[in-house]
This record gives sequence, structure tokens and C-alpha cells, in this order.
Amino acid sequence: MARPSRNTTPEDIQDGLRTFFVTSKTNGGASLLQTERMANLFIDVLRTYVTTKKFRLHDFVVMPNHFHLQLTLDGRKTLEKTVGLVKGRFSYRAKKELGCRYEIWQPGFSDERVWDRESFLLHRKYIDENPVKAGLADKPENYPYGSAYFRARKRPSGPKGH
Repeated sequence: MARPSRNTTPEDIQDGLRTFFVTSKTNGGASLLQTERMANLFIDVLRTYVTTKKFRLHDFVVMPNHFHLQLTLDGRKTLEKTVGLVKGRFSYRAKKELGCRYEIWQPGFSDERVWDRESFLLHRKYIDENPVKAGLADKPENYPYGSAYFRARKRPSGPKGH
């Protein structure tokens, strides 16, 4: 199977923080992530890596046959290693915890570098709207496997001491 084309060039690699929009598909485009257990496990894998500061996750959506992430890496981490960690940990846990016996991911992933606020907001909108366009939710905040859902449920912080 052909690997998706890469949009990142060697000139894009630099020291400091870098933000990317990433997409990866399931093996054969099968709807392997459509169950609540699989989608929640994927979100838990993301949460684990965010907690251990492997990357900063801005936006995500887990679709039945692919995922999108918008994340920031520091200069010590490569995007290839980071996506490999996410996909590998998810596969390991799906096999161990859910008894998954098949290959989950197609090889590779695609990415776009996010250079400015406008690009960041366009990618956020794309991620948020993905389940709506696919007919999985009537609005982004109603799809439980995306960052729009979690943003909508965060409590507004009130004055301290109240």
C-alpha cells in the first residue's frame, strides 16, 4: 500500500515549538474506531501523552476510519516519532485491553505545518466540523470523540473563592 505524501520539507525542521495538523487512516479505511470503546481508548492514549508532556494537543477528532490532530512539538521531538508513539500505543492497548487481533493502521500519515493563527483556526474548524460533514453529529459539540465536545463541557472559571 502506498504511503500518504508528506507535506513537510527538511527546511520545516527547526529548533523551538512547531505546530502540525496530522491525519492518519485505519488499515484499508475500515471503520475500526467506530465503537465507543475504541474511540475512548484512543482519547485516553492522547490524554496520557499530553499528561506526560510528549506534545501539546490543541484539537482532535476520532472518526470511524481516521483521526485528525492539531498538536505542537518542541524542538527535541520529531513528528514521525510522535505519531508513531500514538498509533503504536493505541495498537498495543487495543490488542491487550480489547482483544483486537487485526492491524489497525495503514502505514504512514499526512501532515501540514501550521504557520500562523489563521491556519491554526482553519484547521481547528476543519477538525471540529469533520463529524458534522460525515453525518455523525448535528453540531461539533455533540460528537463525543472530538475536542469540540470537551471544550463545550469545560466549566467557565469563576472568581476565586466562590
